[in-house]
Amino acid sequence: MAPSPLVFTVQRQMPVLVTPAKPTPHEFKYLSDIDDQESLRFQIPLIHFYRNEPCMSGVDPAKVIREALARALVFYYPFAGRLREESGRKLVVNCTGEGVLFIEADANVRLQDFGDNLQPPFPCMEELLFDVEGSAGVLNCPLLLIQVTRLLCGGFIFALRVNHTMADGPGMALFMNAVAEMARGATAPSVLPVWSRELLRARNPPRVTFEHREYDEDMPHDSHNTINTPPDDITHRSFYFGPREISALRMRLPEHLRKSSTFEILTACLWRCRTMALQLEPEEEVRMMGIVNARGKKEGDFLPIGYYGNAFTYPTAVSKVKHLCNEPVEYALELVKKAKSQGMTREYLQSVADLMVLRGRPHFTIAKSYLVSDLTRAGLENVDFGWGKAVYGSVAKGGIGDIPLVSFYVPFRNGIVVPVCLPSAAMDRFVKEIENMTSDQITAPPPPPSRLLSVL
Repeated sequence: MAPSPLVFTVQRQMPVLVTPAKPTPHEFKYLSDIDDQESLRFQIPLIHFYRNEPCMSGVDPAKVIREALARALVFYYPFAGRLREESGRKLVVNCTGEGVLFIEADANVRLQDFGDNLQPPFPCMEELLFDVEGSAGVLNCPLLLIQVTRLLCGGFIFALRVNHTMADGPGMALFMNAVAEMARGATAPSVLPVWSRELLRARNPPRVTFEHREYDEDMPHDSHNTINTPPDDITHRSFYFGPREISALRMRLPEHLRKSSTFEILTACLWRCRTMALQLEPEEEVRMMGIVNARGKKEGDFLPIGYYGNAFTYPTAVSKVKHLCNEPVEYALELVKKAKSQGMTREYLQSVADLMVLRGRPHFTIAKSYLVSDLTRAGLENVDFGWGKAVYGSVAKGGIGDIPLVSFYVPFRNGIVVPVCLPSAAMDRFVKEIENMTSDQITAPPPPPSRLLSVL
């Protein structure tokens, strides 16, 4: 029998606006042509769980973080402004200094009540990150909402919702670490923020130099729900891929492909298993979009340290269902590797910026698509407000908004957790496909159950 879901109550204080601790410039700052694409015009939730720290006994985390937030906003003052849209759907931040939303709360639950495996989806998420009325829009709304919830054990939960047009995962890690450093007594962030969004502006005249299958136009009958399933029938589950599971996947590959990156191998496996689980028509085309961030790569050297805007693309692999499902997994892997290598170039990033201007800043293709975002190097889990690193710190769920086709790779206990959203029947099939792929029986005797993929 499945364990009963965790239920608890949260007592919230009234939301307040936290403004920068000192006067900041009142100016207009344009987003880049990567930032303001339709695909990023939504609010994304993050959540961090912190243990009780005896040396912080008697210290209120909500008070510490609220005061640190005000000081950090002096440096990151665009977050305290509001977005508006100009001609050509161009987004600009009006740096008004109005502030970000902050909620202080208490929950009648202990950290240990959440269990040993803190992974999405989390119970009572709507209580841990309360949706303040009128705050969820993209334009003319607060760009950040933060809730700090104290727990009975002395630990706390830090939950945040951010307008994705302002920053990507590594960018948010920079901001959150700035708040954390202030909370620990710093007077300025160790890495000063850099705006410089003009570095990812379209050329004049713009010119698209790649095919960009990620922005193929959806057919009129295709809805945001690419799998045409009522939201109530979508199941959210997390899958853990540790060293044993990754090793089993590698051993299924020809020797010349076994040195492929973990991202490439895992992405190929998930794409193939998900497609098989959905039981689509053989002649249909499906897409795999693997986010590639320019930071940390030779082609991304033009971005200064401290740049916190969006700096990634969605290079896309495309295949007919029959090929993806019937060919061995190396077929999918070769497609993923080819798309990734193309998306790692500066020219590809520039071409996307140009496409945005020419085509009215479109959304990526939703129909028959699957998108993965690797957050294993973003550093979100390292944010330390004085209570140590988070037990879990990353995205709060799979999917984005009402679009279930997105998974994230989250670092967890020497492995990777992947939240997946699928219709209930497809999820059952997906679990079986993944278990078959991660079994190492093709190269060794069958492992004990503990060596199979953990489905959480």
